[in-house]
Amino acid sequence: MFIVYVIWPIGESLMLSLYDWDGLYNREGEFTGRFIGLDNFRELATDQAFLVSLYNNVIWLGMYMLAVPAGLLVAIFLNQNVRGIRLYKSLFFFPFVISQVVVGLIFSWFYAPNFGLLYLILEWFTGSGVAILAEERYVTYGIIVAGLWPQIAYVMILYLTGLNNVAPDQVEAARLDGAKGWRMLWYVILPQLRPATFIAVVVTVIGALRSFDLVSIMTAGGPFGSSRVLSYYMYEQALSEYGYRMGYGAAIAVVLFAIMMIFISGFIWKMWRDETER
Repeated sequence: MFIVYVIWPIGESLMLSLYDWDGLYNREGEFTGRFIGLDNFRELATDQAFLVSLYNNVIWLGMYMLAVPAGLLVAIFLNQNVRGIRLYKSLFFFPFVISQVVVGLIFSWFYAPNFGLLYLILEWFTGSGVAILAEERYVTYGIIVAGLWPQIAYVMILYLTGLNNVAPDQVEAARLDGAKGWRMLWYVILPQLRPATFIAVVVTVIGALRSFDLVSIMTAGGPFGSSRVLSYYMYEQALSEYGYRMGYGAAIAVVLFAIMMIFISGFIWKMWRDETER
């Protein structure tokens, strides 16, 4: 199943990126693509819309990584035995169970000019509101904040699971040695959370790079293409009325896949090196 649903599609995308193809077959069902080698990738290098999408994805990656420490802090808070902790867990867990489409709609209303809560708050304090999703300077950051809401909840769940597996004898031994607070977290808790951290980083990187749904729901790439990301630009080129350029869309997908593999492979290598040095 892994070969059929993962390896084979990756190979097909790599092959398709070398062709100029509109996605159609002839009457005999034969492939009609024209082999053009690396021309799609050469065009990407000078495509301003692609460069904007790539830049936005870099911003997504940088800001999305905030979900990892934020999720850890929330998980540590929710791991306490205090009154009402089940209610707190439910409230923090809620963003994870709702659809990304719903998240996009909620934040679209939150940012909406004239009646959105953020707009009204800014207008109250500064005298003039800001239409976040209509401003090229702010739109990408506004969408990322919307994406961070459920992503932090997801990371929180991973860390809560990891905290349940922390060895209590090591914690008690550290307390007897006088470790507490930051030292307890850094030297005792975090080393035991490495598996959870690995999964959290991987899913966060993947979530940042496949940020299609929120962009589609909240701005459709606007205003003026300023909020495009690679996954959305790939869709526009390959499957929308803008092009039906399947080969060009596949080339964008290959670039997206390469970026993802660089980040994930680098983190896997670091974890492997840390384990071998122990």
